[in-house]
Amino acid sequence: MLSIKSTLAKLFAKNVRKSILKWSKAPIETQDKVFQKLINDAGETVFGKDHDFKSIKTHSDFIKRVPIRDYEALKPYVDRVVNGEEDILWKGKPIYFAKTSGTTSGAKYIPLTKESMPTHVEAARNAILMYIAETGNSKFVDGKMIFLQGSPILEEKNGIQLGRLSGIVAHYVPKYLQKNRMPSWQTNCIDDWETKVEAIVEETLSENMTVISGIPSWVQMYFEKIQNKTGKKVGDVFQNFNLFIFGGVNYEPYRAKFENLIGRKVDSIELYPASEGFFAFQDKQNEKGMLLQLNSGIFYEFIKADTFFDDNRERLILEHVELGVNYVMIISTNAGLWAYNIGDTVEFTSLSPFRVIVSGRIKHFISAFGEHVIGKEVEQALQEAVADSSLGISEFTVAPQIDPDDGLPYHEWFIEFEDEPQNLALFAQKIEASLQNQNSYYYDLVYGKVLQPLKITLVKKNGFQDYMKSIGKLGGQNKIPRLSNDRKIADALYAQELTK
Repeated sequence: MLSIKSTLAKLFAKNVRKSILKWSKAPIETQDKVFQKLINDAGETVFGKDHDFKSIKTHSDFIKRVPIRDYEALKPYVDRVVNGEEDILWKGKPIYFAKTSGTTSGAKYIPLTKESMPTHVEAARNAILMYIAETGNSKFVDGKMIFLQGSPILEEKNGIQLGRLSGIVAHYVPKYLQKNRMPSWQTNCIDDWETKVEAIVEETLSENMTVISGIPSWVQMYFEKIQNKTGKKVGDVFQNFNLFIFGGVNYEPYRAKFENLIGRKVDSIELYPASEGFFAFQDKQNEKGMLLQLNSGIFYEFIKADTFFDDNRERLILEHVELGVNYVMIISTNAGLWAYNIGDTVEFTSLSPFRVIVSGRIKHFISAFGEHVIGKEVEQALQEAVADSSLGISEFTVAPQIDPDDGLPYHEWFIEFEDEPQNLALFAQKIEASLQNQNSYYYDLVYGKVLQPLKITLVKKNGFQDYMKSIGKLGGQNKIPRLSNDRKIADALYAQELTK
């Protein structure tokens, strides 16, 4: 028999699903309304006046007046907001800054406004409600839920609170879920990630855990500690655990390992959150891709990734995108980000409704020789190589080896296996075949004797964790880039003797 909370969750889910279906069936009109509202609401801001928002009526007008910017290019405006000025990028002042690690500019301060903050919370909630509406499964709301996240302790800068996005969101857990939420506030505030995970294990072992959420690599650490402590599969320790919620990286390379750690299959929901906005979530269990959030104060533009660095690149809106094309996603938001390049590339898996997968990062690719291999391709190649086997991959990254001691250059794959394959050369051949099949440029370079086939370098157990710890990025929202166009990570793995 369903509890009152479980019954109410089903009713709530039904209503939310109706609302989502309404805007997802009118995507172009929905995005046009968002666009017009953003332009109107920011007309009197410094940015709006600098870019003559009053004269912008169409997307073509917007393209003429507002160039694409990344954080570095927008920084002069952001710095004024950080210094406490009002009405710079958006009306008034932000209520938070989400502080992120910038690769070129040190810390980034991404504004969150009173208009944008609710969209982060609602999208996460709606992802769960859409799952309930589709599957009818709502029993898990009576159990304990864990969200592996950053510390909710916030600093203050010129009267505006700042912290990690996941720590900020921790302040917005609905009252009806607060009794179900794990870990305790005190444990969540522990800064050192390894200490925190140990404390979370102690707190949760005896609880009725039904939902577990977080970036897969950090949830894996939590699962491994549970297994080491109890000698049991996670699914035996938490017998009612039946929903895993994740985001940040592709789950597929982890799936076999997770099912082994849990001891059975569990349903999962993929999310696409970022400090800049909550862009998409998985709305169907058996459909590929995540539903693009078109009604959340975000206006989207898309540029074909292979033309992104061209002078005449074309900025497309939703009605002009195609299936299976790799796009750089550009956003304008009610947090005051305008034609902003977040660095992600996406691919549409459905145009009715609009669903996407994250295919990689525009900066995370290998094209040392013109091959332009992207994240989605290396992940799919690895996925195909482990198919029909029990091999588990803990983590991996790929780098170009431009100047080897012997022979032609090649792509070097650094892989941390759970159990190493008996025939590593055959495993490498499977990855190589998939990559050549997916990427004709790469195929031509190998066939034309510019590159030799890839080589695998084994990484020691917990080697990637040790590397992340050495650069101060263990835990939270931090993750290893799947591939790089340089050897910064590769050289560090060798220097720290983390390879076999």
